[in-house]
Amino acid sequence: MRILFLGDLVGRSGRDAAGAAIPVLRERLALDLVVVNAENASHGFGLAPEMARALFTAGADVLTLGNHAWDRKEIFSYIETEPRLIRPLNYPPGTPGKGAYVVVLPDGRKALVVQAMGRLFMDALDDPFRGVQAALAAHRMGAGGSVHAILVDFHAEASSEKLAMGHSFDGKVSLVVGTHTHTPSADHQILVGGTGYMTDAGMCGDYDSVIGMQKGGAALRFWKKVPGEKLAPAEGEATVCGVFLETDDATGLARRIEPVRMGGRLSQVMPAA
Repeated sequence: MRILFLGDLVGRSGRDAAGAAIPVLRERLALDLVVVNAENASHGFGLAPEMARALFTAGADVLTLGNHAWDRKEIFSYIETEPRLIRPLNYPPGTPGKGAYVVVLPDGRKALVVQAMGRLFMDALDDPFRGVQAALAAHRMGAGGSVHAILVDFHAEASSEKLAMGHSFDGKVSLVVGTHTHTPSADHQILVGGTGYMTDAGMCGDYDSVIGMQKGGAALRFWKKVPGEKLAPAEGEATVCGVFLETDDATGLARRIEPVRMGGRLSQVMPAA
């Protein structure tokens, strides 16, 4: 299975760039599955339903959220009716939506997409490790299993917590990829048990910014240690950032993992088709 995961979309710049890039990348990389973290798509905070629909139309199969999941109130009802939009599974019981979704590809193959949120330097939630373990309990990966691939989006601040998630589920999932820090890491690798791993996929947004937000107001908060003006997304040309993974359908494990960086200010990286 050929999979593309795109990191946090930030504002109109990131949203438009990702929407334009997805159909191009689907064709260029012969993609089977596209998963996008869209929690910052709506002016940097949350996701509006019409934006989710536009990303599905562009070719995204699953959208994930994170700590900004509930910034747009319209999402509460939308997430209950759209199973392709998932939020971290370790929110408390009774939270709207689900933390996992099984995608059925046109050829009948299936992929489980799971999202969890970290707890270091983040809001206190239920245990993400036991949450992912519970989500995986109902599925076996590979030929003869219930799914052919399993992806875990771990929305977390600390690289140590992300690495711990990767190693904890090495050999049990196809990919563990980090989101939330909006900066692409250079540690894409296949772990010893066969799971693809990347600490952070980076953001789809304008990198002439402070993690996607306009520089002036964001920097001033560090100088003055007061909130100041409301943060607004940077609106220059975006770099589309993410990770490409190719798996073995017989095992569900990774054969190849490569970063994707397209457009904007960062050095360009495009996997061979």
